[in-house]
Parts: sequence; C-alpha cells; structure tokens
Amino acid sequence: MPRLRQVLAGLPQPEAADGRLVLAVDVTHWLRPDAPTSADRLFCHVYGRSGRSSDQFVPGWPYSFVVALETGRTSWCQILDALRLGPADDVAEVTAAQVRRAVENLIDTGRWHAGDRDILIVFDAGYDAPRMAYLLEGLPVEVLGRMRTDRVMRKPVPVPWISPPQGGRPPKHGKEFRFAKSDTWGEPDAATVQATDRYGTARAMAWDRIHPRLTTRSAWIDHTSELPVIEGTLIRLQVDRLPGGHDPLPVWLWSSATSLSGEGVDLRWQAFLRRFDLEHTFRMIKQTLGWTRPKLRTPEAADRWTWLIVAAHTQLRLARPLAADLRRPWEKPTEPGRLTPARVRRAFRNLRPNLPCPARAPKPNRPGPGRPLGSKNRHPATRYNVGKTARRPETIAERDQLRP
Repeated sequence: MPRLRQVLAGLPQPEAADGRLVLAVDVTHWLRPDAPTSADRLFCHVYGRSGRSSDQFVPGWPYSFVVALETGRTSWCQILDALRLGPADDVAEVTAAQVRRAVENLIDTGRWHAGDRDILIVFDAGYDAPRMAYLLEGLPVEVLGRMRTDRVMRKPVPVPWISPPQGGRPPKHGKEFRFAKSDTWGEPDAATVQATDRYGTARAMAWDRIHPRLTTRSAWIDHTSELPVIEGTLIRLQVDRLPGGHDPLPVWLWSSATSLSGEGVDLRWQAFLRRFDLEHTFRMIKQTLGWTRPKLRTPEAADRWTWLIVAAHTQLRLARPLAADLRRPWEKPTEPGRLTPARVRRAFRNLRPNLPCPARAPKPNRPGPGRPLGSKNRHPATRYNVGKTARRPETIAERDQLRP
C-alpha cells in the first residue's frame, strides 16, 4: 500500500494551535476468538467484555494506527497508516518504523518543510517514550508519552560537579526521581495553572532533563555500545474532576524536548488530551463502517479490508464541508463545518449521486454450490496456535544461551 500511504500523507493535514503537526499512535484489536484456522493471531488485552468488569486476553489481530490530530474538541482524525502486528514483531521497533515511514511521507509530499516546528508524536502508557525517542532519532519529531505512576527516573548531574577527593569518573545520573514519593521531586522548573470547562483547574509541574537509568537487559540487551542518556521534560498533571465523575489521578507525561517554558508545558498536556479523539475513530470504523464485521480467514484479506475502511473514512473526512446536517428530531443543531463523522456519513448518500465513480458497476453473480450436504470435508483447514513466536531475552546469560 505505498501509493495509498503517499496519497493520505499528501492530503491537507490538521494542525495544532501553534501550527505544528500532531500525530497519535495507538493499537486497536480485531478480535477473532472463534477462528482457529486464522494465522498470526495474538492475545489481545481487552476490558469489560461480555459484561465482565475485569480485563481479559482474547485471540485476535492487533492493528497499529497512526493518525493526525485536530485542535479543539472533535471526533475527527486523519488516518495516515495502519499496520497489523505479527507474532514475531517487536512492538516498539515495528511501531517506530511505521512512524518513521509516516513522517517521511509527510516530508516527501511537502506537508512539513525545513524550519517548521517539530512534529509531535503522542503515545500512551503502553509504549516506552524514551525508547521511542531513541528509535526515532534523526527525524524532526518530538515524542510525548504517558508514563506509569510507579516509574523511577533520574535527575541530571548538578553543574558544576564537585569531584570527590578520591577522584574517579563523573557520574552519568543524578539523584532518583520517584513518581510515588514527592520528597524526591524537588522544585519544578516550570509550573502552570489553567481553568478548564471539563476538568476544573488543571495544575501542571515540569522538571527538566529527567531521564531513565538504562541497563543492559530487556529492550537494550543487544546494545553493544555505551547506553545513552535520553533526557527530556517530565510533566505531572493534576485536575479537579473527570467528566465521568471518577476520582482524578495524576497523569505523568514525558517529552523528549528540554527547556520547556510554561506555555510549552501547557501545549504538551493539551496535545496529550487530544489523543483520546483516536478512540472515537476506532469506534466509528468498528461500529459504523463495519471494520471488524467480516469473518475473514487470512490476515492478508484482513489487511486489504482494513485499507478499504481507511479509504472510506478518508472520503467521509473530505466530504465534511459538502455534507448537510440531516439531524434526528432529538439531536441538537450543529454549526456548519462541525458535523460529526456519523452525521457526515448520514448525509453522504445525498452527495454520492453527484460524485464521479471511476469503477464499473459490479457484475451480479450467484454463490457456488459448495460441498454437498452429508459429504465429509476431505481438506480441513490448518489450525494455528495463538501467541508470540519470538521472545526477547531478559538477561545477558539468557541471551548467550540462545546464541549458537
């Protein structure tokens, strides 16, 4: 699908309030629990399925999406790329390659020029933001990701560093910064307070040059040179209330940019909140466009159908300024240009007769007779296992044992 990716990147892209491009990355699942003859299925983490409140692991195909976010409250996103994650894929490396391809397409199509602000890439807590920043090094991007609340990072080494009497090499890391212990934070380098309609008062604190202390294990097990020091800005966001009435917990964000001002800190956490617009897009393509409705057997057919859904969603987005508001009697009127994806789809039937159709009308056909009733299936389909087929070693000893 390289041509389609280029076309999507060449379309007019939405921009943030400061004029930069903001991309969001997330994974959604095409659940196939009753398809043992489908290959490349993985255990997908889902919540509250079948009326249960606990999380479950259901076999299915996970898909990684890269979208361009709009500014303000909206349900629209511009889908740029979709990629199915396979059993042998390293999620971080495959996602980094996917984002790199999307950014390069934006540059090649002229949507980003030298001198523009760096493209902001927003990740959720399922990705290690410092590692993603390292994997995307060399691109004009800034990584912004949510961090787990139990993380422990490091402060920068004080400058000037006073060497001890016995001498030795100067340290690479400063004191610990424990998210769960406020006495390890110290004074923030920036602090802001903003009044919002949905969350009440939003208080943000930021610490500059906070970085993780990397070790030669897990994701960095094959790193042969000296481990890097990946510095960034750590942001703690606290709000008064949540729209659903739940107790608000603090949100920790890490940005690969350093020396941020108070205005820059506010722009980062507001861009992270815009990432949730991607959830509306997932609901739209699943419930309205029928992305996960077909019972396809092969993952290759699922990939083709996924790109057809992406093309259909893009058509609806391009038809936004042309669609009229065909609202239900109980729905409130909407301003022109602010129609939701569902309302644009409802009005699309009035636009379709006036649009050119490059494809021919489908030829009518009847399904084949199939296997005669009562006959035995002499060619049963192959059954496939579910789960990962490759695992990264956790320690150096385990890595050496796996090597020939």
